[in-house]
Amino acid sequence: MPCSPAKARLLLKEKKAIVKRRTPFTIQLTIATGESKQPVSLGVDAGYKHVGLSASTEKAELYASEVELRQDITDLLSARRALRQSRRNRKMRYRAPRFDNRIRTKRKGWLAPSVENRINAHLSRIETVIRLLPVTKISVETTSFDMQLLKNSDIAGKECQESEQLGFWNVREYVLFRDGHVCQHCHGRSKDPVLNVHHLESRRTGGDSPGNLITLCETCHKALHRGEITLKAKRGQSFRAETFMGIMRWEVLDRLKASHPKLEVQNTYGYRTKHARIVNGIAKSHCADAFCIAGNLGAERLCEFLFQKQTRRNNRQIHKLSILKGGIRKRNQVPFEVKGFRLFDKVACKGEEGFIFGRRSSGYFDVRKLDGTHVSAGISYKKLRLLEKRQTYLTEIRKEEALPPLPEGRGLRA
Repeated sequence: MPCSPAKARLLLKEKKAIVKRRTPFTIQLTIATGESKQPVSLGVDAGYKHVGLSASTEKAELYASEVELRQDITDLLSARRALRQSRRNRKMRYRAPRFDNRIRTKRKGWLAPSVENRINAHLSRIETVIRLLPVTKISVETTSFDMQLLKNSDIAGKECQESEQLGFWNVREYVLFRDGHVCQHCHGRSKDPVLNVHHLESRRTGGDSPGNLITLCETCHKALHRGEITLKAKRGQSFRAETFMGIMRWEVLDRLKASHPKLEVQNTYGYRTKHARIVNGIAKSHCADAFCIAGNLGAERLCEFLFQKQTRRNNRQIHKLSILKGGIRKRNQVPFEVKGFRLFDKVACKGEEGFIFGRRSSGYFDVRKLDGTHVSAGISYKKLRLLEKRQTYLTEIRKEEALPPLPEGRGLRA
């Protein structure tokens, strides 16, 4: 259980405890004390881009953090697929792609790598809190979205269960039917009978959803790729985040129950979180939502939280794609260490804490905060002091903004 800074200094001075980690500052006792533990409730505000965590007892909030998840997984997987397809032709004679060796990955419970990465990130942050504090109860906010109702608010009943693609063989057939089998740029003026389905955003980033597809005749399609014409149509609304939340909401709960059978693991819903936050006059944030999810609304809140940003540990692409004169291929990977420092190491710079975002072989580094604010755009490594080696989750302490009190008589009605 947490203790006061004075008691922590005394335990460290008397060699009764050791420093376990710096952020958050954690000590571990080396002697048995026999002190009792209070029940700790952990609230998890699950999300597609951010995760809020808050651990509290009935009296005080002990831990609060906000995690920013990676958003480049899908892009990197698409780049890897393109490189592997080109390598098949570049390094050997043509070989048709094989699909018989991929069916094993579609086992029961298989999830897409981009979804699996976010679920593992949720579980990793929860496990970190469990290792720090004696958590007895975990509450996770689960959210469900009605996709058909989001697309069209006028439907009801059975229509909510029927997709707009019902009765069509594939997405292409639906898009052609939706656009009336007419080119959406020239509207048939080119007299070209051949119709193509064009991606408004690249398939790599936009996917194959109907909102990202449009019907073009072959004449306009070729002219568009030559840069001779431009389209006014924009990509439709993306439901990638809502789809992810629908997939992961029970997966996280099931995995937590399987890995921690002795803990009480339960779920809650967004309307309860919103009601508790407004009634208690708490400002909207991921940490605040997690505090309300934990259920100890009478506890004294922390005035700060840990902001964590998930980063990529390694770059597996060894060489750049462009080949220089003489057949030289420039390396795509940076050196492991430059002047004893790694990328994203936490350092003390000009009296502030920052992270190394850029390194030069001359020994001058770019130091920034996690929000991109420059501490120093170019400072010598001799003026830096290493605080923490880089980790998957970069951590800094931030202050939480307070919500102004409601006027007299204002608030939610029962």
